[in-house]
Amino acid sequence: MIPCQRHLFDIPDDVAYLNCAYMSPLMKRAVEAGIAGLQRKAQPWQIVPDQFFSGAEEFRSVAARLIDSSAECIAIVPSASYGIATAARNLVVRKGQSILVLAEQFPSHYYSWRRLAEENGASLAVVPWPENNDWTAAVLNSLTSGVAIAALPNVQWTSGGKLDLVLIGGACRKLGVVLVLDLTQSLGALPFSVGEVQPDFAVAANYKWLLGPYSVGLLYVAPKWHRGKPLEENWIQRANAQNFASLILYTDDYDAGARRFDMGERSNFALLPAAVSAMKQLLEWNIGEISATVGALNRQLAEAAAELEFFSPPEPLRAPHYLALRRKEAIPKELPEILAKEKVFVSVRGSSIRVTPHIYNRVEDGARLIACLRRIARKSS
Repeated sequence: MIPCQRHLFDIPDDVAYLNCAYMSPLMKRAVEAGIAGLQRKAQPWQIVPDQFFSGAEEFRSVAARLIDSSAECIAIVPSASYGIATAARNLVVRKGQSILVLAEQFPSHYYSWRRLAEENGASLAVVPWPENNDWTAAVLNSLTSGVAIAALPNVQWTSGGKLDLVLIGGACRKLGVVLVLDLTQSLGALPFSVGEVQPDFAVAANYKWLLGPYSVGLLYVAPKWHRGKPLEENWIQRANAQNFASLILYTDDYDAGARRFDMGERSNFALLPAAVSAMKQLLEWNIGEISATVGALNRQLAEAAAELEFFSPPEPLRAPHYLALRRKEAIPKELPEILAKEKVFVSVRGSSIRVTPHIYNRVEDGARLIACLRRIARKSS
């Protein structure tokens, strides 16, 4: 178990921030790294050409360690939607086939697939919400020979339901189904290995469980797709871009590996250092230990909430870092505002109160949430 790391964050003592799935706070050292990078732009004559590449390569290398991958398979993207759109640009779905998605799937991992299906006479096959909360079984039952692409998360964002991607990956390979993953709600808090799952593409935005800044993310591209088409064309993704004097000598060749899929202006001198700082700290803590630590706190919260008739799926059907509380009575839409007045912060997603702590949270933070829910339950009874 990892001791509370609140001292590394700028979180006041009277704030109970239980909302990492919405947006994580930045660590103080990540903020410092970002400020130092931003300050370089104040004196641009000190920015040398090599720095357009060194920061990106460090990001690639550290990100690869998080997913048990080669750095050659990592592209730098601004968002999950950019990564999903990149995958969709390179994949084929034929008339009569389907693309598999989950019920209540996050919009950024839905719209690209709906467009791809509509443009090709295909359809979306939506895995219905399983009554027994077993998303893995529901997906496996929905995988058929007519499915061309399985577009899935590791954790369903409104329920916290955990998908066993190792089982699903094996089933996809057996059927010849392309597997595209959005790991934004799990990477950094739940161990993941591309070697075990073998996805074709996998994307994660850094601003949630990777504890990084907004507008930067990582995209894993399996080697078989390294000769694909990037979403955009920019100078730095091309071969020999390091030689600034020869950029006018246009080339049809791209840089090696997944670098061809990098976003334009990927060498962000403020965002990349902050993201790298955060990812290095996650690796130092160990993702498995983060998951166990946050999971213990959520189990305590789930037990206390159950006494108030708020229920959640049990582990292992629920990811340990993710607690989605439901009840028979409707959850007030104004609940986040009510709790915010008490300086307790969670989200309402769908019909769930989404509680997502991290290792900066104390037991007292959870107790304050339960006290607030107790008062709300009394008022509605």
